[in-house]
Amino acid sequence: MADPEATRRAERIAALPLAEIGRHKGLLEGTVDSVRDVWSRRELLGLLVRRELKARYKNSSLGLVWSLMRPLSQLLIYYFAVGEIIGLARAIPDFAIFVFVGLTAWTLFSEIVSNATTSIISNQGLVKKVYLPREIFPLASVGSSLFNFAVQFLILLVAVTALGRFPLTVDVLYAAAAFIMLVTFATALGVLLAGLTVYFRDLEHLVEVVLAVLFWASPIVYSYTFVREVIGGTLLEQIYLANPVTVAVLGFQRGLWIAGSEPGSGVTWPPDLALRMGVMFVASVAVLWIGQRIFSRLQGNFAQEL
Repeated sequence: MADPEATRRAERIAALPLAEIGRHKGLLEGTVDSVRDVWSRRELLGLLVRRELKARYKNSSLGLVWSLMRPLSQLLIYYFAVGEIIGLARAIPDFAIFVFVGLTAWTLFSEIVSNATTSIISNQGLVKKVYLPREIFPLASVGSSLFNFAVQFLILLVAVTALGRFPLTVDVLYAAAAFIMLVTFATALGVLLAGLTVYFRDLEHLVEVVLAVLFWASPIVYSYTFVREVIGGTLLEQIYLANPVTVAVLGFQRGLWIAGSEPGSGVTWPPDLALRMGVMFVASVAVLWIGQRIFSRLQGNFAQEL
């Protein structure tokens, strides 16, 4: 015999109106609703960021020191292999600072994109059990990557200060603008790829390949001056400068690599670097908006796909 209380409860639930969650209609209205959902759960976002940081250094004796080991080891490798053996250190002033600035910017971008790409899959337990704005997961990856960037950037500032190369000119604004642009672009890609990877798992491996190509397609271990000497004034140079990561790395270098702006350094910069950064920022905001709308359309079936 059916339980009367259970029957009444089922009837009350059946009488409730259906409410669509997680998939907002309309470009503008849906975006506003998504932002409100994420903002209303900002404390949860903070908890997820802290959880990612704790999980990354769980049972580790050195903790945050490991966040520095990779860029520092890359710095040493590129300094000796590319700088000393190949000889670029003799052609690029303050080569160690030059490489460290580029690696700091690149590490921020690559960590955001790679971690955000797998963020939904990595948190499939939560995705399948409870409802919350799925954008929180790639945004948590952005938050943990920003924390690691802050640690690396602090080391960079200590290094340039110790060498008497602390950036005190107005050019430091290039670095600030490049940071905003790079985080916006990386977040846009991360949100879009996080949703697509749920349906196309091979994207995770494709992203690794593309990141490897983008690293060498950006002036991180070689100067833009060399690029200008080889393909300057051609269509190839414009294609090269159409890469937002390239423009962001150049912005970081222009703002933090003092030796590159000194008279007689022989270093050249794109004459319209500030304009390019502004255009790239606007384009990144547009990609972020479109990527979030695609993500919102896809997230309704995340639990079933996972």
